[in-house]
Amino acid sequence: MFRISNPPTRPMSPGERKEGWQRRVRIMMRHTALIFVAVLLLSGGVGAIAYYFLSQPESLRIAVGPPNSEDVRVVQAIASQLSRDRANIRLHVNVLEGGPAAAAAAIDKDQADLAVVRRDVAMPRDGQAVAILRKNVVVFVVPSAPPAAKAKKGKTAAKAKESVDKIEGLVGRRLGVVGRTPVNIELLKVILRQYNILSDRIVMLKAEDLAKPNEPGKISVFQIEISNISSAIRDNNLDAVMTVGPVSSPITADVIAAATRGKEPPTFLAISAAEAIAERSPIYESSEIKAGAFGGSPPRPEESIDTIEVSHFIVANKKLHESTVADFTKQLFSIRQGLFSEMAAAAKIEKPDTDKDAPVPVHPGASAFLDGELKSFFDRYNDLLYWGLMVFSLFGSGLAGLLSYSKADDRVRRLHALERLIAIAKAARTADSVQAIEALQDEVDEIHVGMIREVETNTLDETAVLAYGVSFEQAHLAIADRRAVLYGLPPRPLAAVASL
Repeated sequence: MFRISNPPTRPMSPGERKEGWQRRVRIMMRHTALIFVAVLLLSGGVGAIAYYFLSQPESLRIAVGPPNSEDVRVVQAIASQLSRDRANIRLHVNVLEGGPAAAAAAIDKDQADLAVVRRDVAMPRDGQAVAILRKNVVVFVVPSAPPAAKAKKGKTAAKAKESVDKIEGLVGRRLGVVGRTPVNIELLKVILRQYNILSDRIVMLKAEDLAKPNEPGKISVFQIEISNISSAIRDNNLDAVMTVGPVSSPITADVIAAATRGKEPPTFLAISAAEAIAERSPIYESSEIKAGAFGGSPPRPEESIDTIEVSHFIVANKKLHESTVADFTKQLFSIRQGLFSEMAAAAKIEKPDTDKDAPVPVHPGASAFLDGELKSFFDRYNDLLYWGLMVFSLFGSGLAGLLSYSKADDRVRRLHALERLIAIAKAARTADSVQAIEALQDEVDEIHVGMIREVETNTLDETAVLAYGVSFEQAHLAIADRRAVLYGLPPRPLAAVASL
């Protein structure tokens, strides 16, 4: 007797929809080649996207100032060269009106990744040195006597020349300080204080007051632009000029040229107390201007002279990653010689003191490159790779255990299904109603459906399929025999009689 069931007309429940979706996934998993190709394409796409983002150059914000200064020109030249070389580090230059002090503040406020600062102005709390951009030296130049005075051998000219041959001789004289920055005035006061020339003996005047007479026993100080130095010296309004800049600075060269009147070179004042000043104020360093450093014939100066040195640093925010700073330092020192034709000052970039007790701490990334301890990819991520392998190994072991447990659970479930089929066969022989037989048949059908799904996922071996086949046959025969008895049908012939 055959039963034909009508298809269900009610909507599928969430459980039925989930079961149907899982079945489709299991069917798809049988297509191993397609899955492999899909995974391969997905991995390739993810790798391409990752390579694209990793290959993009990293942009760093660098603060520098004031506008039109030599620091700004050097940094802009470095930024242009990095862009031309398509380096993995690029610079976004932020020119600040406040100069080095504003640049240091930008580091502390996390408004810049890099900054150019001056040692005696302000060092950022969160900044660490990467390189010395330039070293400024203090140069005191006393103009040579004018040719007319030399020809007359005037007593006044000779006395002036003899009197200004050392720092102490500036008392009662006119001193021009090149530039408008107040930092150089503070540096002048530090130097004069070492010679017991206190601030009350320094008179700050404007450039318009150059024609006024000097106050006895005091130094008249004028801050003058470089464009006005020549006229001030020509008119004998300045007895000495102070400049602060690199030895190769064009400003210092212009001052020396303006101070050279006739064939006789100007006089250079030595700061004999340079070492003592550096001891008292560690933000300065004692240095020496070598004989002939400014060129000319006879050489200028004729002998080496002691002076004070102050450095301009490129500093990096200490929060910046070591690898990023190391890459920037590497690029910076690799392009400095190439920048010589464009910006001669760029060739003067120097490495900072990387000792642990250095007065200016160096960023670990810069120190690693400068000391030849730059880590390779495996050195950087050695610990990460090690722990990754450990986690992956533990994860793999756990996954293998879960798979093994899942397989063991599947085996137990199949044994339970086979035992249930045997129990159904026994129950069918003693069923006392058609409803009981139909319930047993429904249960056999459910087990059958489960077996078909396992066949679809290719999780049944031949032994399991054979065991299921024998058990299903026994259950179906027992149900068919009992159904025939309950309906009053003739008994099913034995297999041997049916074959006859």
